[in-house]
Amino acid sequence: MTSSNSCPDHAALNSGPRIDFDIIREPIKEEITAVNQLIKQELHSDVVLVNQIGTYIVNSGGKRLRPLLLLLATNALKYTGKQHLKLATALEFVHTASLLHDDVVDESNLRRGHETVNSAWGNSASVLVGDFLYSRAFEIMVGADNLRVMQQIAETTTALSEGEVLQLLNIHNSATTEEIYLEVISRKTAILFRSAAQLSAILAEAPVEIENSLIKYGLHLGIAFQLIDDVLDYRADPEQTGKNLGDDLAEGKPTLPLIYAIQQSEEKQANIIRQAIENGNRDAFAEVYQIVESSDAIAYTERRAQEEAQTAIDALDLIPPSKYKDAMVALAEFSVQRNY
Repeated sequence: MTSSNSCPDHAALNSGPRIDFDIIREPIKEEITAVNQLIKQELHSDVVLVNQIGTYIVNSGGKRLRPLLLLLATNALKYTGKQHLKLATALEFVHTASLLHDDVVDESNLRRGHETVNSAWGNSASVLVGDFLYSRAFEIMVGADNLRVMQQIAETTTALSEGEVLQLLNIHNSATTEEIYLEVISRKTAILFRSAAQLSAILAEAPVEIENSLIKYGLHLGIAFQLIDDVLDYRADPEQTGKNLGDDLAEGKPTLPLIYAIQQSEEKQANIIRQAIENGNRDAFAEVYQIVESSDAIAYTERRAQEEAQTAIDALDLIPPSKYKDAMVALAEFSVQRNY
């Protein structure tokens, strides 16, 4: 992937009217309701603790972006079956399982404004319920009775796990480059967006060029979302994001604003950031924030996110016009406009 410091077309993504997220959901609101019901149904277990944690997870919010994307894309391809509802549920379980494991690794205590499962019930419960969700996702997937679907989700979970390990290897690594960072988030974050888009093509038995277009859309959309998350770690209202400012720095994660600021700053300032990453020092956040701002790192990360979002939109050129395609374009626009 290449970097660019400016592009009027990409800048236009942030200059238009704000996207109302409810407008993106509107074309498939009935299917979203059906998926939410399936999620509650499939979370059920005879084990009381699994039910307690499952209910807690369902009620903790979240936009369900990956199921949303799968539902929009299958409708854009005129898929008429019902398997997309089950696969949307399975994909949400994979995502949620990864978050449960993430919170243990990161020792997080807050997500979406709520206490994390590992904080409320302990690390063991968080890991084991995450394992339950992975297993349940594969149970649902097998029910689709589609070998390509099973292969795709299996490859996705493998890549996701590799992304988690790659991120772990780069924690506290102040020498992480932009190229390495983009590889990490492509596997760890964007892979599930890519999976949602590709699964829709598989279910609809779309031509290979359509499938490739949707793979590209999902991948670049996911990267755009993560890059804006990097920005929000410095500029968001914690009450809206449900997490504290500087969480990434406190966890020693070398995100793109930090990587760029190190490259652009004088050696003394760069060393302050390096030491903060290496020590996972939240107390250094105010000082690091000033360096990040003065180096144009936030604006640079926003521009990179806009480029990724525009690449995602361009990838939809082969998809026939429809209200569902319009919503997918709006989703890419929303990804770089959001403040939560």
